[in-house]
Amino acid sequence: MSLSPDVDRPVALVTGGGGDIGRAIALRLAESCSAVAIVDIDETAAARTAGLVQDKSCKAMALVADVSSAMETASFVDAVETRLGPIGIFANNAGIEGVVAPLHVYPDDTFDRLLQVNVKGVFLGLKHVLARMIPRGLGAIVNTASTSAIRGRANLAGYVASKHAVLGLTRTAALEVVGTQIRVNAVLPGPTESRMIRELDRQSSATMGGLRRAGSAPLGRPEDIAEVVAFLASDAAAHVNGAAWVVDGGMTVG
Repeated sequence: MSLSPDVDRPVALVTGGGGDIGRAIALRLAESCSAVAIVDIDETAAARTAGLVQDKSCKAMALVADVSSAMETASFVDAVETRLGPIGIFANNAGIEGVVAPLHVYPDDTFDRLLQVNVKGVFLGLKHVLARMIPRGLGAIVNTASTSAIRGRANLAGYVASKHAVLGLTRTAALEVVGTQIRVNAVLPGPTESRMIRELDRQSSATMGGLRRAGSAPLGRPEDIAEVVAFLASDAAAHVNGAAWVVDGGMTVG
């Protein structure tokens, strides 16, 4: 993907880049991008990822922002394009897990925050990055959804609802860029070795005996997700648009 005759490799933007999956995505994209911008609400985590990207001899920039804020999203998108160049790849990855609780007692404020980060955050990222990509007619966006976008999960009402919404936003945006060289896809991780799954398992063990069933597929690795994101962002996926790529070791087909 080239955004101008002078740019052989695109600039990548990764939100939630301080987390386990976001960090793996940033490091994988560093192999094929001229620069990677990492956005996270955790300044220390964002800086750590940026340092690891730089260790790969790739330019990096760490930015602290709340992706659920329209003002902050507009600001970090502008900062990336001003300091690094046109965004060619956007890994719209930031998200939170909420709590494990039956729907009838699920906390209202937790549900609201999940929708703010996981849904509005994805929406705002799409809105502001597409506003830059559409005039150029070129770019690749990968939203991080979850296998919870295509199935139900007891006691995870907020998370499941938010990830269903991410898939809907992905498909809507994909239809709106048909006929351009912009593509919008989603990656759907199953349970992946990360802080998030450890926290969900901790809550589940304390309340209902565990989130994952015995005999289910083993945990994936953040690198497994990163490889699929890199593919979807590459020219090898030039005809892939509006897709939902499940990466779960076969868990959802059983």
